[in-house]
Amino acid sequence: MNTFKERIFSGAQPTGNLHLGNYLGALKRWVALQDEKECIYCVVDMHALTILPDPAELLSSTRELTAAYLAAGLDPKKSIVFNQSRVRQHAELAWVFNCIARVGWMNRMTQFKDKAGKDRENASLGLLAYPSLMAADVLLYRATHVPVGDDQKQHLELTRDIAQKFNNDYSDRIASLGIGVEMAVGDETVSGFFPLTEPMISGPAMRIMSLRDGTKKMSKSDPSDLSRINLIDDEETITKKIRKAKTDADAIPSEVEGLEGRPEADNLIGIFAALTNTDKAAVLRDFGGKQFSEFKASLAELAVAQLSPITQEMRRLVNDPAYIDGVLRDGGERASVIAEETMHNVRDIVGFLQN
Repeated sequence: MNTFKERIFSGAQPTGNLHLGNYLGALKRWVALQDEKECIYCVVDMHALTILPDPAELLSSTRELTAAYLAAGLDPKKSIVFNQSRVRQHAELAWVFNCIARVGWMNRMTQFKDKAGKDRENASLGLLAYPSLMAADVLLYRATHVPVGDDQKQHLELTRDIAQKFNNDYSDRIASLGIGVEMAVGDETVSGFFPLTEPMISGPAMRIMSLRDGTKKMSKSDPSDLSRINLIDDEETITKKIRKAKTDADAIPSEVEGLEGRPEADNLIGIFAALTNTDKAAVLRDFGGKQFSEFKASLAELAVAQLSPITQEMRRLVNDPAYIDGVLRDGGERASVIAEETMHNVRDIVGFLQN
């Protein structure tokens, strides 16, 4: 073996409703990628335990998120679609990585600081070690690429740090087993088992902001439902939310530079561009000089046309849990084959007896 097979991994937590930002920033991109490379898409239900969800709600939301994946266009025959807890090697590799990663690395993670708040002593160990499991999710499949947004780049950097330290620590052992890839680390060459996973950052549509505050990212945790368009919203609700979206009194500019200092205007123009697979300049050529009342009507019509079929398919799939469970079971079996091959080698590398 002298190279890593190209493979994409990504996933989302089954907590809260998916919204337009999730669709434009992740799902739409995932659907396109499955025609380009081998893709593995996961419902990361083990991560959801960090907030102690109600067990019945976790079961329900796992199926709902899977329904959203499928309704958005993920093909379980082209890609592997499964829930994380079904593949136990995720937890096994996470423990190995817990012994590789440093406590200082975890303490520096922005997400831990934000979620733990000032009372870090009362935060769960799972919340602190969350990024180690995230690294295991990716590296269990030796994924070479992960599509990420700005808020996940730090986690991917940590994944690369863990992979590099594992490769450095066990380089001689990996080489002796004949399962390594020669990798340059500074002036040295090591025999690496895990790739240094690269981020895949799409265009400007990656970051979709709140409809009520253009300086904040669209979020399912925002207390105001008017701040986001949920994938389960009906046509009337989508139209109402866009009509009520915050803007300013000025007309739409004709040039992109005219959006500077106008976060809400910039956000709505960006959403239109993302939905039409174009850029902001093209949108402004069509709407420059017009009022937002006219633009919002066109945006609402566009959003309804694109999202309504997804919403309808989601509802149909949620009412067929046996089908969803079958997709996850099949995906879990396919993922487990890759995962066990990785873990068999990892056990040999670290010195676990398994004959």
